[in-house]
Amino acid sequence: MDRFLSSAVNRIDAKGRVSVPAHFRSVVQKRGYSDLYALRGLDIPAMDVGGLDLLDRYEQRIAQEDPFLQTADDMSFFCHGDGTFLKLDQDGRITMTDFIREHTGISAEVAFVGRGNFFQIWEPGRLAAYGAQARARLLQLRLGTKPGERPE
Repeated sequence: MDRFLSSAVNRIDAKGRVSVPAHFRSVVQKRGYSDLYALRGLDIPAMDVGGLDLLDRYEQRIAQEDPFLQTADDMSFFCHGDGTFLKLDQDGRITMTDFIREHTGISAEVAFVGRGNFFQIWEPGRLAAYGAQARARLLQLRLGTKPGERPE
């Protein structure tokens, strides 16, 4: 399997490192990632993490924009200025930098959640709240109701 699936919560050690879940590390290895690219979520307090293919996807999209328009500049700022590289150490850990902590609110534990071609890192409480909201939105779609409405 070469998709990031499932979720896990791991503690940060005294040196600020956290173990990436084993099943995520196996996907990283199968895909041949030597570095991980992490990008701040635009509208959520999470980091999207993947290989260089994730960065390539954003850069391909930027290349489609007119370089003289603000959109291209904004997109470059977002994917380059709000991104960073993470290195997996020999024990499969990454360091939770201030850059990551400030955006996510992570302190003692990290929640990892698979998103198919990439994974996200969250503060566990914020992930739980987001997951509840996402499930509520999907339930509303399934039931064909608007927020706050009850099905007939």
